[in-house]
Amino acid sequence: MNDNFNDPIVALATGTGNSGIGIIRLSGKDEIIQEIAKLVLPKFKPENRKAQLLSFVDQNQEQVDKVITLYFKAPNSYTGETVLEVQSHGGQVLLTWILEIVLEVGKKYSLRLADPGEFTERAFLNGKMDLVQAEAVADLIDASSRNAVRAASLSLNGEFSKYVHEVSELLVRLRIEVEAILDFPEEEIDFITEYNCKERLEEIIRDIKQTLEIAQQGETLRDGFKVALVGQTNAGKSSILNRLAGDEIAIVSDVAGTTRDKIQTLIHLNGIPFHITDTAGIRETSDKVEKIGIERAKNEISKSDIVVRVLDGGDPEKSKNDEKILSLVKQLTHEDIPILTVLNKSDLLSEDSVSRETEIKTSALTGEGINDLRNALLKAAGWKPKESVFIARKRHLDSLNAALAHLELAQELISYNDMKLELFAEELRLANDDLGSIVGKTTSDDLLGLIFKGFCIGK
Repeated sequence: MNDNFNDPIVALATGTGNSGIGIIRLSGKDEIIQEIAKLVLPKFKPENRKAQLLSFVDQNQEQVDKVITLYFKAPNSYTGETVLEVQSHGGQVLLTWILEIVLEVGKKYSLRLADPGEFTERAFLNGKMDLVQAEAVADLIDASSRNAVRAASLSLNGEFSKYVHEVSELLVRLRIEVEAILDFPEEEIDFITEYNCKERLEEIIRDIKQTLEIAQQGETLRDGFKVALVGQTNAGKSSILNRLAGDEIAIVSDVAGTTRDKIQTLIHLNGIPFHITDTAGIRETSDKVEKIGIERAKNEISKSDIVVRVLDGGDPEKSKNDEKILSLVKQLTHEDIPILTVLNKSDLLSEDSVSRETEIKTSALTGEGINDLRNALLKAAGWKPKESVFIARKRHLDSLNAALAHLELAQELISYNDMKLELFAEELRLANDDLGSIVGKTTSDDLLGLIFKGFCIGK
């Protein structure tokens, strides 16, 4: 987080690479932005929200390009400061040159290149959006599916914030009445009964749980799941990966140990990103390179959110080693990690292999059962299709869970005959702070720095 928020800033707002149009954006105090504009745009007029076709000139007043400018006078702009956008032809050499000229003429005004996300950070600090909406800007840009785009748009438009503000308002009203009782202890009233405290607290807890359920779906859309395909050599893991991806991602061969290193690909199921890793077949081997691949497979298993254990339906003699691999997976993963068992090569199933306990039967050769596997992955991910799913991040879930824990403790305090109202009030306050941290009302500078550091420069 940059402390020099009085400095005017500039950055390229469009991506790298040649294009039809490129945009350079400036933000700062109105008088400074106007002065800089007049140095590079001699005929510039500060006409709010009006496009102007102007000549952009260098320090020698020689034309560099014909540009279109848009001037947004504070506070009615993205950042809340005065913003000037310069739209030129989109060649990278040209854009870099224009940016260098602007920085040079703006030196005396302390103009500097914007930090990553600084335009949006200023928008947040100037009250143009809350922290959830600011994060949604980056999530919208980084969205990897249409469902994620829709969810990020809802958060950007304030859908998530609305849920948080509504439940916070209920909590604040309850807190006000609790604090009033604490300020006037001589008033002998049954607070719990008189103010329907128990019922109101239950309503708040119910609302937070509902918000948390939607937020969990939103985090799933944003971050997705890490999936490890594990099993013995020649079980068909690479073939299953290719079927799921719809492409020849991995080399498929009858030679055992073909996959010696992890192969990763991203697929989307119902808009949810699944980061799937095809790991090296696990077996005893003297091959040094293959041993490294097996160690990497173990590492991927330990980091996975879902493990898909692939069995060879065409070779029932492998069952003993399959059990060893299952034991290894359980050692490397948390007990809550779903383990899906797939019996592959269903077209070659023998009676022995049919009798083995499995969840899904597939044939990577024919495609049989692949849709069943996709559905099983969605179920393991906990995906429940909902309308109006907003995008969310892990920190949002952490704050909602923390608020819920404080409110449930407050609920427990109500059940005591000798309840200490001060303790009850403190739990309500802590829950309110946790909710406030979601939208940025109670957020440290360090956290803000981490959030905006992940943005692109021009946003």
